[in-house]
Amino acid sequence: MIGHGFIIIGLTALTQIGGIAWGLALLLRMMFGRLLIIFAVLYVFLSVIAHYTAPLVGRVALPCLDAGPSQIAVLNPLYCALNRHYVSPQMKEHADALSAHMHDKFPGTRTRALDASFPFIDGFALLPHLSHDSGNQLDLAFYYVGQDGEYRLGQAKSLIGYWGFEQPRPGDPQPCAEDTGVSLRWNMGWLQDYTRDWPLDEARTAEALGWLAANPKGTNYKIFVEPHLSARLGVSGEAVRFQGCSAARHDDHLHLEFAP
Repeated sequence: MIGHGFIIIGLTALTQIGGIAWGLALLLRMMFGRLLIIFAVLYVFLSVIAHYTAPLVGRVALPCLDAGPSQIAVLNPLYCALNRHYVSPQMKEHADALSAHMHDKFPGTRTRALDASFPFIDGFALLPHLSHDSGNQLDLAFYYVGQDGEYRLGQAKSLIGYWGFEQPRPGDPQPCAEDTGVSLRWNMGWLQDYTRDWPLDEARTAEALGWLAANPKGTNYKIFVEPHLSARLGVSGEAVRFQGCSAARHDDHLHLEFAP
């Protein structure tokens, strides 16, 4: 039973409702057997229930598949499978507005989301993040071009959008260069050879960051991005901030967060 306890804890940390599905599957396997099949059925059932009940507690699901240029959608359906694609209605409206703006500026552009929040319970951590616990936080994928210079529609360097870092250039600001403290600021050096060798689409990424920094909808929020990248893109503003040296790097994605 200790092993099942660890599984429940792990599934709960990863998906929020997976631990409940595993616990129920353990109870039902005495009648039906086939633990994994029961778990899979229960997990899908609870995920569907979450989709329709999350709005009752102030969260809505982002689209799992392409929803057109005027709506944001997750980069990879895996985020939906893990129930990590829930945001507040305000965040959904704001992200859709960004998506529509990017399509207006660069027709055909698709804006993609990464981690958001779980469907229920404010304060429930979305590991490994230090936040993403209220529906008011959303990670946004960068935009990329291929080696041929053509925009890569709705894709990123890695399949999940994270860890394809834009490395600082000589002379760029690097506030954490001498930092040796304990942090989540991993470099994932071993993974870099397995990400796509695609340059950052600086025009699109700068436009998105600039639109957010200009705060056209008058909302109180902050955007986390590495200083060397905001400097390269020529975007600054009160909302554009550095997350500090103890948190994960933000030169592989943008973090948008509404103030409480």
